[in-house]
Amino acid sequence: MTDTSVKSTITVSVRYLVEFMLRSGDIDNRKKSGQDVQLMLEGARIHRLIQQRMGSNYHPEVYLKHIIEFDDYDIRLEGRADGIITEQDRIIIDEIKTMYMDPDRLRAPIEVHLAQAKCYAYIYSIQNEIPEITVRMTYVNQTTLEMKYFHETYTQNELAVWFVRLINEYRKFAEFEFEFQKIRNESIHLLTFPFDYREGQKELVSQVYQTVKNGNKLFLEAPTGVGKTVSTVFPSVKAIGEGLADKIFYLTARTITRMVAAECFDILRGRGLRVKSVVITAKEKICPLEKPDCNPEGCEWAKGHFERINDALYDVLVHEDTFSREVIEKYAMLHRVCPFELSLDISLFCDAIICDYNYVFDPNVYFRRFFSDGVSGKYIFLVDEAHNLVDRGMEMYSAKLYKEDFLTLKSLVRNTDNMLNRALGGCNRKLLALKRECEDFKVLEDISDVVMSLNRLMSRLETFMDEQEHFEDNEAVLELYFKVRHFLNMYENMGDDDYRIYCENSYDGDFMLKLLCINPSASIRSRLNKAAGTVFFSATLIPVNYYKDMLGADERDRAVYAHSIFDEKKRGLFIGGDVSSKYTRRNETEYYRIASYIDEICSVRSGNYMVFFPSHAFLGEVLKFYREYFEKNTNLILVQKPVMSEEERESFLEYFKSENLTPSVYDTTIGFCVMGGIFSEGIDLKNDSLIGALIVGTGLPMVSHEKKILKEAYEENGLNGFDYAYRYPGMNKVLQAGGRVIRTVEDVGIVVLLDERFLLTEYRVMFPREWKKYERISLEIASEKISEFWEGNN
Repeated sequence: MTDTSVKSTITVSVRYLVEFMLRSGDIDNRKKSGQDVQLMLEGARIHRLIQQRMGSNYHPEVYLKHIIEFDDYDIRLEGRADGIITEQDRIIIDEIKTMYMDPDRLRAPIEVHLAQAKCYAYIYSIQNEIPEITVRMTYVNQTTLEMKYFHETYTQNELAVWFVRLINEYRKFAEFEFEFQKIRNESIHLLTFPFDYREGQKELVSQVYQTVKNGNKLFLEAPTGVGKTVSTVFPSVKAIGEGLADKIFYLTARTITRMVAAECFDILRGRGLRVKSVVITAKEKICPLEKPDCNPEGCEWAKGHFERINDALYDVLVHEDTFSREVIEKYAMLHRVCPFELSLDISLFCDAIICDYNYVFDPNVYFRRFFSDGVSGKYIFLVDEAHNLVDRGMEMYSAKLYKEDFLTLKSLVRNTDNMLNRALGGCNRKLLALKRECEDFKVLEDISDVVMSLNRLMSRLETFMDEQEHFEDNEAVLELYFKVRHFLNMYENMGDDDYRIYCENSYDGDFMLKLLCINPSASIRSRLNKAAGTVFFSATLIPVNYYKDMLGADERDRAVYAHSIFDEKKRGLFIGGDVSSKYTRRNETEYYRIASYIDEICSVRSGNYMVFFPSHAFLGEVLKFYREYFEKNTNLILVQKPVMSEEERESFLEYFKSENLTPSVYDTTIGFCVMGGIFSEGIDLKNDSLIGALIVGTGLPMVSHEKKILKEAYEENGLNGFDYAYRYPGMNKVLQAGGRVIRTVEDVGIVVLLDERFLLTEYRVMFPREWKKYERISLEIASEKISEFWEGNN
């Protein structure tokens, strides 16, 4: 975190400083009460409500900063005090914390909260020459608004002694950061692009750099082969060297693309770059236990973790630059700390963080150390596979509850906690009343009475977990706790135009209440406000205005197309206009014709093919006819199952990888897969690994109550409801599946679209530029036209 001045500056938030330096004890997921600092609510609405109730001498949200000078560098400490009260005879620093637990249960302020307020008090006292100042900790219940205060008065000298000791303990890390930044910036200055520029690539690099420099967002449609990873990472690294940004967040939805990003940084290191980069691995994957059990009784690495973590962190930072899963596991085992928590702490000192979207955008698991209120930063967001962020965003910012979950937990706690039992019963009665009014599904305008009951429940849940940490069914308590907490957080922050509330009776008898996010742009934009610049890139940002609308673009944000380097003659695009996957056409005749197409096309040339279907059910119907009428002993048929383990996925793909191709009894391999599934994007089958993709249908989502609500909501907002709810998401699956075929300049292959709707203008306008040339075929001439293509590419 540097600026461009001669003297380097390390910027640290007050909240981060005290939480980093004052942590101690164990990791314990059983303690989810109000005393868990990580689970204190952001409580922005409650904060504003309390602040508005105060008199004219109460000054809310006061930004404070303080520069601590050292010989070679400065530490810039900053934060936002919730309130400063100016009375005639004293000054009071007010720190507000909202909670579900009854504040009266607190006997003293929580240490890190008090330390945060003491930092503000110290800064304010020295800047205003106040010899004595009071700190007030205000704890407020989210539901009842009942408050409890703790007051402490300090002299400026007392605060100074405490503060200097705190900063001195942090200096080891600050000096490490300062020394490494000098090395990093010198290496960036000397860094050159690691390859010869392809056509248009230099302009693309410039576009990314200018986006960061101007603080904008760029929407980049980048076909496979343009070198999008290095074309976005290289200028972002250069921007850090120029002081335009502090960190790069490389965000993606899939493990394989995270590995590609990590390899890109390794390539730049091969050219002399010195940066620190970390790949964040999900807790479930990196945990040394078979299943995470994050408490001192269930995990030896959780016990005493915070006593050892800073030594582990310093050790790994001074000895490594690349923090892969293997490196993190090595140091975690050496120091006996949680590897997942170690990876999160490492990220604080990294120049590049490669991770899933969740760590930036998800309201439950985002990096609070970077994105909490009062934390500033100039971050570059490189959002790979950005087409996925729309659905992921809608999912992250939606919330749902099932009535049956309340009854299940009620039966578990009935004989343990009568008050919690009654609170669960109260929620169940509110949901039961909604269920009785709901024949099938119903859009709701007001659920405030349900929310009141949920708030009361949360208070009881926190008390229960505080008192009953060894409860036999604690996992069930935690599960409902997190679901209700997420629901309440989304309810508090939802906007009228971006949400719909509905309830639904499912076929299996469950009753669901859902807050449905119809447009995640406002929530995504709030996170992007932390960015020095953002680049959304994908091969399938089509139509780009849809993605700009759903991902929080402003009028000044640009969209560009990176020209494909592939020879269009090496890709054959065919549209079979005499079949369809329409629901009205789904019958045995249609299934047979589609199976016939698969046989005709895959019989022309031996090799590897994938056939993509709109659903597992549709796949099964066509597969039945293919096996009965067309299956050959020389063909290997692979079928994607609805649920596949990681080992099963890898085994499936091994049959397609060209380096594994050896003479066998099979001439042709055909994978029967599902659009939008694990094999339709994020896999890289080069050369002869895949020579053809057949795509059955336009990928439209199944008609459902939720899709109907989405369609109507978009229309109410002046948009084309069918496009937004069905056509755009469906066609993106088609384009992703089609993109599996041509992966390098040497590749030759075919893409066959099997549905008459692909001939309609409203679908063809969504073809990428490299798909503009196509040939219409029928079942009768399919093999002839496919043969002509292959003969032209021999």
